[in-house]
Amino acid sequence: MLIDDVKLKITAGKGGTGAVNFNKNMMMLGPTGGSGGDGGSVFVEGISDLGALGQFRFKKEIRADDGKDGRGQFRDGSDGPELVLQVPVGTVLHNLTKNETHEITSVGQKVLLAKGGNGGKGNFLFRSARNTSPEQFQEGLPGESFDFRLELKMIADVGFVGLPNVGKSSLLNELTNASAKVANYRFTTLEPNLGVHYGLILADIPGLIEGASEGKGLGHKFLKHIERTKVLFHFLAADSENPLEDYETIRAELGAHNSELLGKPEHILISRADTVSPEELKKKIKSLKKLKKEITPISILDDESLKQVKKILNKIADEKTA
Repeated sequence: MLIDDVKLKITAGKGGTGAVNFNKNMMMLGPTGGSGGDGGSVFVEGISDLGALGQFRFKKEIRADDGKDGRGQFRDGSDGPELVLQVPVGTVLHNLTKNETHEITSVGQKVLLAKGGNGGKGNFLFRSARNTSPEQFQEGLPGESFDFRLELKMIADVGFVGLPNVGKSSLLNELTNASAKVANYRFTTLEPNLGVHYGLILADIPGLIEGASEGKGLGHKFLKHIERTKVLFHFLAADSENPLEDYETIRAELGAHNSELLGKPEHILISRADTVSPEELKKKIKSLKKLKKEITPISILDDESLKQVKKILNKIADEKTA
């Protein structure tokens, strides 16, 4: 199961306490207490693994190590190590405590979530001409602590959208090395699938139904994954009784979720073109002409139609490179 939305309590490490210590060697009396080490800070780093948020399914509190206390003979405590949490590229980091938002948009991008507390000073740093034997020291400061919501919104070049069971997963498997589940029943795809076609990231979004933006069917859970796709491939089944009505249903749900989705470049693919007669297919295409969109009939059993899809993808890739 894809985990794409988690809430966490993130706490950085506390600074170590400064030491009170005096040199016991003859003729070398004086303060020698070392300072405490800084607490460990908490970072997130972007990786390509779409399922990386799964590690937080049951672990809701994350805490970095504290800094070590100072010791005698001028020995400072060691700093707490950095804690780096790996999250998928496309993760939105909502700091619920400070009402701030950051985004992870590339592999290797690193963002500080909570800074570790400073270590306290040992008594050596309190020495002066008037106070040659100070007994003052400082406690380490607590690390920052925030409530976070981590929300995954996939970043893909092309998003596959449409009603359930219209061939999105089948085409993804044909074009890439993806192994999305394929079967002849609704809601076969229960979580987004990704594939790579010569540098383009293709995302198969689970099938939507009327009312999805209000939570029906698989709900709006996956609508958010379409927000960051650059181009939409809208799948309509050739054996549907009314492809135009199907198209309008999905467009209505996209617009209800986020009106900006309606402005994305879009290609209409009439899937399973081999399941109807050429005359029927021609009639279905004609009914969609008023949309003034690029319409491509496809069948995973027809190499020529797959070449047409690849031609569209190559054009998108060239535009991306440019």
